[in-house]
Amino acid sequence: MPIKMVTVDVDALDAFVQRAFLAMGLSQREAGICADGLMSSELRCLPGQGQGVARLTGYYDRISKGLYQPGTCMEIIKESPALALIDANMVMGSVVGQDAMGIAVAKAKICGIGAAFVFNSTHFGSSGFHARRALESDCIGIAITNAGAEMAPWGGREARVGTNPWGLAAPTGGDFPVVLDIALTTAGKGMMRWREREGMKMPRDWALTPAGDETDEPTAAMAGALLGIGEYKGYGLSLFTDVLTGVISGGGFGLAPYQDRSIAKLDVAHTFIAIDIKWFMPVEEFQSRMDAFIAEIKSSARRPGFDEILAPGEIDHRRETVYRRNGAQLDAQVYESLRQLAHTLGIAFDI
Repeated sequence: MPIKMVTVDVDALDAFVQRAFLAMGLSQREAGICADGLMSSELRCLPGQGQGVARLTGYYDRISKGLYQPGTCMEIIKESPALALIDANMVMGSVVGQDAMGIAVAKAKICGIGAAFVFNSTHFGSSGFHARRALESDCIGIAITNAGAEMAPWGGREARVGTNPWGLAAPTGGDFPVVLDIALTTAGKGMMRWREREGMKMPRDWALTPAGDETDEPTAAMAGALLGIGEYKGYGLSLFTDVLTGVISGGGFGLAPYQDRSIAKLDVAHTFIAIDIKWFMPVEEFQSRMDAFIAEIKSSARRPGFDEILAPGEIDHRRETVYRRNGAQLDAQVYESLRQLAHTLGIAFDI
């Protein structure tokens, strides 16, 4: 059965999310950044991925339990002209991501490349949101994070590494930048829940049952481990994401992130890299080269069943454009959860 959707005005939804964060005790700046992060995910991601405003109630729950620390500042532990090691101090992950990428950008403007390694952090939303932060300063942005263990190592049946998302962004001379925003699993449990609610089967390369068997039944797979993109390749990339985030920073890795959601240490680690385009060439020249590259890619003969070839981030850009013009499509269950949250927080629900 198709999932019921509710059309909402984007500006009204954005204003509501900001009011909700303020009511949770965030500062105006924190609320603005966190709302931007959730709205970016809501407008660009598929609803079933669960990376948009559906996260708002979970953030409230964690703030209420002291698992996030609004108003706290992250701390630079060590730095060089090109590098920074940062203790996030359990600051809201979206704020950490934007500020840490800002530090990486500032260092890239000095050295041509800059990197910020973060430990003791929290859920930071979509990696692409933070990668795109670098575009504002004519840089290529790379944002990676580890996550709670949900993926089985290739050949195993128990989760040992996370979905460990990547975000990469590069400017173009066209209407939208090239943005790759992906998890390293074939799909996440959000998409499995979506299929379960629709009464639909799922591809057999998404997840395993607890016994280690591939399955097309979402309900059976929800208790098992996820599978990596490209089989052993996704597992390897996820492992090295932990190396480049948690292991190298001194933070959590593998089973540690989100291991115990009842304690005030979620042990998430991120890495942010900025590359200054101007170190290599004028920005306009880079954009022209990018446009030529994309044109070459789109000129390929198409496979049967495909109407066009898309650049990374193109479909997300189109979805955001449509939502801003016609209204965003919210899962009716998410819409009702926001209504209940508004009542709990004592704020107006006018979306």
